[in-house]
Amino acid sequence: MPLEPFGQSAALTFGVELELQLVNLSDYDLTAASPDLLHLLGKKPFPGNVTPEITESMIEINSSVHTHHGPLLEQLQEIRDTLVAAGDKLNIGIAGGGTHPFQQWSSQKIFSKARFQEISELYGYLAKQFTIFGQHVHIGCASGDDAMFLLHSLNRYIPHFIALSASSPYVQGRDTLFDSARLNSVFAFPMSGRAPFTLSWDQFSNEYFAKMENTGIIKSMKDFYWDIRPKPEFGTIELRVCDTPLTVERAAALAAYLQALCRYLLERRETPPVEDDYLVYNYNRFQACRFGLDGAITHPKTYETMSLREDIMTTLRKMEPHGEALGSTQALKHLSDVAKQWSDAQYLRKQHNVQGSAEGMVDSAIRCFRGEPMNY
Repeated sequence: MPLEPFGQSAALTFGVELELQLVNLSDYDLTAASPDLLHLLGKKPFPGNVTPEITESMIEINSSVHTHHGPLLEQLQEIRDTLVAAGDKLNIGIAGGGTHPFQQWSSQKIFSKARFQEISELYGYLAKQFTIFGQHVHIGCASGDDAMFLLHSLNRYIPHFIALSASSPYVQGRDTLFDSARLNSVFAFPMSGRAPFTLSWDQFSNEYFAKMENTGIIKSMKDFYWDIRPKPEFGTIELRVCDTPLTVERAAALAAYLQALCRYLLERRETPPVEDDYLVYNYNRFQACRFGLDGAITHPKTYETMSLREDIMTTLRKMEPHGEALGSTQALKHLSDVAKQWSDAQYLRKQHNVQGSAEGMVDSAIRCFRGEPMNY
């Protein structure tokens, strides 16, 4: 069936989705606790939305739609406190982080939901390997054309969000030497990567999507695992490259940064995006995944190589007027402090060394999610 029309949405409204780890407090491995946790949470009103994810050792939480950073942060903190209380009743830990450091994908159980079963049948072992944890941010767009403009204009800033959220250095018990190893699992899917270049919603819908639907490969936008994808049913674009941070405070700050960037880009003061901007896209994304804040990226217009950390700091300063207008000054300051100091990936590596074990690192991640101070 044809792609639905791009829905009406207030520009620059935003919301957050977080995929979270469910941890056995005896051995700190993942545990297939989502059916029990969802049953418990369903007994009373939940401050947002909570849903299953592809394997039973995961859940996803969704905020409401917001206009400002403060109320979003307050809701995420309320959601966190509700989850922690439910986890305490079931004796399970809940944590952020883009990967669990030593879980074995072959031990995971696919959640009993038709779509998840279909994905498992289609993608085989990749479905269980998709036991990884990301943050998605939705930004409201006034039109489909604005959505496509923002989607492609943001390609220049994708490494910022990868590096600032990176929290997946360990996989299957080993340090991968990547700050965000999670994205390597996403890239294994054939419909991952980036959206085709078009600035017209009609062209995207009536030409590209229609052709893909005719192939029989694609049925809906859910079948695309792009770094950023349009969501016409919500009237949004959805950023999907972030690891789940260790704290909801960082998750809210990342969403506010994206909102500020979109406000800035909609002023149309930058040179508009073109197809050739993507010549450096994959390598810049690799640099952010591999080296995090210490990566070096190439500007898509000038081909100048620059420090990713310095580019983030420069951009955050440029966003200050937009942060003031949107009420997110503290969020931008939070990310500026991250860029100057420690990413979550660096924090997890240090905790591994200090605690002397991967189990101790997981315990630190659980404490971070609970809102305890991060012990640097």
